[in-house]
Amino acid sequence: MKKFFQIIKKDKASMARTGIITTPHGKVETPVFMVVGTKATVKAIGPDDLKSIGAQIVLANTYHLHLAPGERLIRDKFGGMRGFMGWDGPMITDSGGFQVFSLGFGMEHNIGKMGNIFPEESRKKKKDNVEQLEKFAKIDEKGVTFKSPIDGKTDRLTPEKSIRIQEDLGADIILAFDECTSPLHDHEYTKKALLRTHRWAKECIRAKKNNDQSLFGIIQGGAFEDLRKMSAEFFAKQDFRGYAIGGSLGKSKHEMHRILDWTIPLLPEEKPIHLLGIGAVEDIFEAVERGIDMFDCISPTRLARSGYLLVPPSEGGKKENKYRINIKNTVNRTSTRTIDKTCDCYTCRNFSRAYLRHLCTSDELLYHRLGSIHNLRFLMRLMKDIREAIKKDKFQELKKKWVC
Repeated sequence: MKKFFQIIKKDKASMARTGIITTPHGKVETPVFMVVGTKATVKAIGPDDLKSIGAQIVLANTYHLHLAPGERLIRDKFGGMRGFMGWDGPMITDSGGFQVFSLGFGMEHNIGKMGNIFPEESRKKKKDNVEQLEKFAKIDEKGVTFKSPIDGKTDRLTPEKSIRIQEDLGADIILAFDECTSPLHDHEYTKKALLRTHRWAKECIRAKKNNDQSLFGIIQGGAFEDLRKMSAEFFAKQDFRGYAIGGSLGKSKHEMHRILDWTIPLLPEEKPIHLLGIGAVEDIFEAVERGIDMFDCISPTRLARSGYLLVPPSEGGKKENKYRINIKNTVNRTSTRTIDKTCDCYTCRNFSRAYLRHLCTSDELLYHRLGSIHNLRFLMRLMKDIREAIKKDKFQELKKKWVC
């Protein structure tokens, strides 16, 4: 196999860098935003749309594909996810570790990936009478027992089983099975989970059989400096082709920045680093500046379906409005403007804000496709601009233009 990751250019004023990841199904230029196709589909859009917007790599969910339709069917009948979903480019699968959180302590602590992942900054933060739901995931030292949200049946994920499922699915990059902790967990529990994650990581290395797949280890430790450094130092010594930074990223974005500052300098420079589940514009700039190469998040398509469309500073996008407009606003009812006159996506080349508002307020399915195409293209263009700025030593200039 050719060299997995090659650094092309480093920013002179920060840890930002551009590079190329080489997979059996194509090259990926970094920094990259990876499109999320949880159940082997990116909601509302097809593989042809993904190619037209410039998507380089798609992320699918191990746990959900294991539940339905099952990894063996995908492997035996279609030769893997590409044959199943019609996407022929690079793919990555998570390990099921996030579902350990979302179906476990995420339910108990009333914290989800979207909306209130940073409790101190959430508008929906509840201080009293927080509803505690029955957990669908229970952790022990050897793995996790899940209660299926589909039919209530129980199932087990262990490090070995997670790797086997991911090998059957056929992704180019796979992630080690881990325990994703809650921002409300204390130091004692977070350390316990961290040490368990380290043991599981070694089991994942032993279980992996397919050398064409690149295994990433996931650094945990919550918002605790000693634990994040402990985890980074542990993973730096293991046989992984790359790393992901996961788990609780603190109770605020400020804490997330500190976590990156503690962690990234301890990792080998020659390997790529993936920041799990983060995709807001300002977060991308801050993370790239600190050395992150890969991002994934469901927010672009979820926002689109809710009526929020992403726009750059030239169209009024800024940190305060989260770089978005609400297409449902009355001001768009008669607007002949496109979403973004600088955007080259299919939606902006063909449709007005008035038409998109009509589709959205009428609950027409076409809106979901058109809105999702635009939001994903917005991020593909942003990442390309970031890569080009780093190559030209103008990253700080570009960041200042976007994030004041």
